[in-house]
Amino acid sequence: MSGSSFGTHFKISTFGESHGPAIGVVLDGLTPGVPIEEADIQKELDRRKPGQSSITTSRRESDRVHILSGLYQGRTTGTPLAMVLYNQDQDSSAYEHVKEAFRPGHADFTYQKKYGIRDHRGSGRASGRETAARVAAGAVARKILEQRGIQIVAYTQRAAGVSCQEIDYGVIEKNPMRAADLEAARMMVRRIEELKAQGDSAGGLVECRIIGVEPGLGEPVFDKLEAQLGKAILSIGAVRGIEFGAGFSLADMSGSRSNDQIFSTGFDSNRAGGIVGGISNGEEIAFRLVVKPTASISRPQASVNSKGEEIEIQTEGRHDPCICPRIVPVVEAMSAIVILDMIKRQAALQAPQVEYSSGIEDKE
Repeated sequence: MSGSSFGTHFKISTFGESHGPAIGVVLDGLTPGVPIEEADIQKELDRRKPGQSSITTSRRESDRVHILSGLYQGRTTGTPLAMVLYNQDQDSSAYEHVKEAFRPGHADFTYQKKYGIRDHRGSGRASGRETAARVAAGAVARKILEQRGIQIVAYTQRAAGVSCQEIDYGVIEKNPMRAADLEAARMMVRRIEELKAQGDSAGGLVECRIIGVEPGLGEPVFDKLEAQLGKAILSIGAVRGIEFGAGFSLADMSGSRSNDQIFSTGFDSNRAGGIVGGISNGEEIAFRLVVKPTASISRPQASVNSKGEEIEIQTEGRHDPCICPRIVPVVEAMSAIVILDMIKRQAALQAPQVEYSSGIEDKE
């Protein structure tokens, strides 16, 4: 399977399946000598792990990180940093009824058509469990970015039709929705629990802000900063759309209103979302992403089996009725990976050029 690696100068490769022995990630391109502790990584994994509330899956995974290589005496060695998380609470029996059936909204059908074989247990490689490996990698990137004064904050802006009316970053980790508005969070939970009782699920919007990125980061044309962020965020299974700054509302604006005017003190607005011409302009990088409703619902649905016969199917097992709260740390992780990779690309571009000499003189 190709497509399991991301990045250029800071590269990650994830591996493993939802119901396999373990999942993990290998990081390449780390500068040697960077202080990293398991606690830095574990803190982020604990934010993503299952079983945190009534609106997340009841699957119990400690998600304890094990660092296998690339670290010596608490510092990176510059060699590949490998991390593994062992699966402990998988229940494959809950998926026997879909072994020969395709669940609506899942990758069952497309994986079968592409590979001619699929791991039906918890969606295998297509499971959201793969994102734990991304969070582990993102925690390392995040630690390095924080030393440069770069902060990344994401939160649930809307879920189950309920939106945050106020934005308070201080309450994001104080409610099960990871919303920036406590009252809105309570309403979100109530609505999601109602949908869960009906065998249904909810989607939402997550907003992310990247603070402290200096102007000049990003590559023109094909590797624009928003293009790299877009690819990273859209690679998360439940994400179906992304917008930067004012986003799709720009379609109804005039140019005079949409432009961020420039004064000696800086920009008067940030409708561009901190990126112009594919390059950061020093403002906060701001984007929002659409998270689809969880595909695993217990309501009967129409489908077909591997023989092409029409069937009725109900999804069993343990699933999140809304993915938004647990996708927040994944969004932050992928954002950190992109920003660090782009910083390393910029550093490589600015590195002094060394003349090459073969040591062989031309002779007449």
